[in-house]
Amino acid sequence: MHSFHYKDGSLHCEDVNLATLAKEHGSPLYVYSAHTFRDHYTRLDAALGDLDHHIAYAVKANSNLSILRLLNELGSGFDIVSGGELYRVLQAGGSGSQCTFAGVGKTRDELKYALENDIYCINAESIAELELINEVAKDLGLTAPVAVRVNPNVDAKTHKYISTGKSENKFGIDFELVSELYDRAAGFTNLNLRGLQMHIGSQLRSITPFIEAIERVAPLVQQLKAAHNIEFFSIGGGVGIIYDPALESGSPDWWAQQNDDELTIEKYATEIVPRLKKLGLRILLEPGRYIAGNAGVLLTECLYEKKGSAKTFKVVDSGMNDLIRPALYEGHHQIVPIREDQRTPLVKADVVGPICESGDFFCQDRDIADVQSGDLLALMSAGAYGFTMASNYNTRPMPAEILVDATEAKVIRRRQSLEDLIALEK
Repeated sequence: MHSFHYKDGSLHCEDVNLATLAKEHGSPLYVYSAHTFRDHYTRLDAALGDLDHHIAYAVKANSNLSILRLLNELGSGFDIVSGGELYRVLQAGGSGSQCTFAGVGKTRDELKYALENDIYCINAESIAELELINEVAKDLGLTAPVAVRVNPNVDAKTHKYISTGKSENKFGIDFELVSELYDRAAGFTNLNLRGLQMHIGSQLRSITPFIEAIERVAPLVQQLKAAHNIEFFSIGGGVGIIYDPALESGSPDWWAQQNDDELTIEKYATEIVPRLKKLGLRILLEPGRYIAGNAGVLLTECLYEKKGSAKTFKVVDSGMNDLIRPALYEGHHQIVPIREDQRTPLVKADVVGPICESGDFFCQDRDIADVQSGDLLALMSAGAYGFTMASNYNTRPMPAEILVDATEAKVIRRRQSLEDLIALEK
């Protein structure tokens, strides 16, 4: 679900007209729905019921301070992958004790920063990393809480760039080596073996890989609980969202088109909760895209229509520097007009940006609204891995970000100026 809908002939976020926001703040423009963030978090929390669980939102999905503060107020924890993300959580009112620190390449300074801020757990991905964590903790006179990330060698059947649970991926430690590694790490004087972690990939739309991974790793969890008294089992994130509606109808009301095979959070919980309850441990989850993805859109203005012998192009003022998913891993975003009366007729075209790269497109050969110069489009489901992956490529300023809460719209990041682009340079 999300909170974007047509009202009085124009696309709205909650009760705010997106055309009005674009007129006031310009484009490109990211717009987020506070209601959608709250709804997705609380639905997941409720679906897990009385399972002893902790939701750690994946900061990398959308790290704006206002978003982090909103989730912190709901009781969310945070999954971080850098010292910078920890800094963001702290600035948003969170604490290190709410954070799990993941990632394969943590530096000595980042580990020191995390331990000094009472990190809940550091998820290690190699024996070399465990040795470094132990060394840093010893220098600080502390005991470092750690978990090892196990690679269960389960095929998540997602795009190769966001698959993380197979033996050829850089993440985690081979399943067969984990038990011996825990025995070895138990001898490190400044480590506390707090849990076990896994994450098999992102944007999963089937329950099968989750079940396969949990059932494969559950016996190892029980073994480590008996041998090392671990406290938690983190099953990672990965629940996907709908980017590509069954019908590209020009309507953002895609949930009306879902079929019985779609993975909902309720179906997810129904399958995993019984399998996890019997482990008798706290269960950590690390959702990012599920909470943030459908909570945001990217507004962009059509600059020109360009017709060639082979194709029609709709050239817009936003590009791969603002939203790189289509260029990076063929990510699909539904593209709808802001004006409701432009939902039909449709025309087959490419929607392309101003960046000097052939890969700078949002869609190719798709039936879309026949917008012309000055008309606005919304790229749906842009709340996750949109702004956080944006860049200044081609020396283009970053868009502004707006958070809508019912009738109120707040600027939560101002648009970069040209002066901002060179402020750190000499």
